[in-house]
Amino acid sequence: MNKDRLVKVLNWRKDDIEQRFGFKGAKFTDTNPFLAFAIGMILWLLIYGPLFLLPPHAIDHPWIRLLLDRGPTPFFIVLFFCWASAIMLVKSRKLKFQRKALDLMVVPHSHDFTLAPATAKDILERTYDLVDDPKNYVLLNRIERAISNLSNIGVISDVAEILRSQAENDEAAMESSFSLVRGFIWSIPILGFIGTVLGLSEAIGNFGSMLETTASVDEIKGGLKSVTGGLSTAFDTTLLALVAALITQLAMTALKKNEEKFLDDCKEYCQAYVVSKLRLAHLQADDYMDMNEIEPGFDAGGSSNPE
Repeated sequence: MNKDRLVKVLNWRKDDIEQRFGFKGAKFTDTNPFLAFAIGMILWLLIYGPLFLLPPHAIDHPWIRLLLDRGPTPFFIVLFFCWASAIMLVKSRKLKFQRKALDLMVVPHSHDFTLAPATAKDILERTYDLVDDPKNYVLLNRIERAISNLSNIGVISDVAEILRSQAENDEAAMESSFSLVRGFIWSIPILGFIGTVLGLSEAIGNFGSMLETTASVDEIKGGLKSVTGGLSTAFDTTLLALVAALITQLAMTALKKNEEKFLDDCKEYCQAYVVSKLRLAHLQADDYMDMNEIEPGFDAGGSSNPE
């Protein structure tokens, strides 16, 4: 056996980021939720770990108090934000790896090359020489599905239909891969509203207790501090949640645009190097024989031509 055939240009089992960390790799640019959660927890600890070690006098900073002294909701807001960021980080790495398949010359780019049942086998063998398994790559999976049964396909439009159908499946898979991130974009503001309700409840409760226990104006002024503390919790948690949701939404939009661009590039690749090079010679010969079997007195539409 030729040793060159054992060298893979792309090896999904070794180079995919999830496989490298020992997790089961999700399909294409989808993510393994356990790896994303583990990375999210690491990011959360990188944010909160140093804050827990700060001396008491340093906690008076407004942003630190926003994270540490506004009830439990900021902890979950930051956790969800880190989890969503981890998902998009993993997806961006997987997308970068998938893009490498566009640089592979699976189908020869020369103008005189034609793709037919006779050459389809060579293309498939070349594909398996270049990568470990074409099914792990968006582009190569489309090509493999389109030409693996080329001898059984009726016309060139059938190949184009297979590629179009697979492209729609890939687009649907891409949309579903963002479902968890969309869930975080929805839930983060809800957590902010929960913090708002908790803060307002605390403020109203403290205000009622203050009116019952205080009589002088000076005591009322001192008691207002507990009321404003509750209001700070209410508004600060809402602010934190809205900022986190906004950043997550913008990052998801940018990443989604990159994935859509990648899918468009896959379409163009298949059109330029698969569909445009198809030459189903056996079908053209059959069509030619069918045309010769038409009786001389009838044209192709079936109408009679009088002599």
